[in-house]
Amino acid sequence: MKVLSNTLNGVLKIEMERHDDSRGWFCEGYQQDGFRRLGISNAFVQDNFSHTIKKGTIRGLHFQAEPYSQSKLFRCIRGAVYDIVVDLRKDSPTYLQWAGFDLNGDRFEWLYVPKGFAHGFQTLCDSCDVQYKVDQVYRPESERCIRWNDPELGINWPVPATNLSEKDSQGLSLADFRLSGG
Repeated sequence: MKVLSNTLNGVLKIEMERHDDSRGWFCEGYQQDGFRRLGISNAFVQDNFSHTIKKGTIRGLHFQAEPYSQSKLFRCIRGAVYDIVVDLRKDSPTYLQWAGFDLNGDRFEWLYVPKGFAHGFQTLCDSCDVQYKVDQVYRPESERCIRWNDPELGINWPVPATNLSEKDSQGLSLADFRLSGG
């Protein structure tokens, strides 16, 4: 495995080694010692899968507040997504900065998102599947959402937004997030 990108403080895009032959290919999907060598020693406690039907759908920007914040190990397993992370850690040199990553089901790549980041993605084609591991179980009372189109963030989504949940369309602005102590 190798690190392809570490754009924001602590966020890593990781490519897993794939072995191709005439039958197809083989890849270790997760290898604890290899991830530990990269500084990822989280005890992941839950795997989540998401299927999205329509191109342009945005899911996010989600996070869980303390004390239940989550680190994620995220990948696209079918289709293609544009993945966004926003640093919400006040003491970070990249506080309130965002980064976008193209993830494709044809490549075996993980995106490691540490605690303290909002996370979301947009589907770049119809019928996309993603998988992600988290190191803290889902707690609905701790769930928060930053508005996907907040002008202060200025995220450049690659395709027009076609589908949003009510929760995602009513997320907090960055100004409201800061007022709430974020």
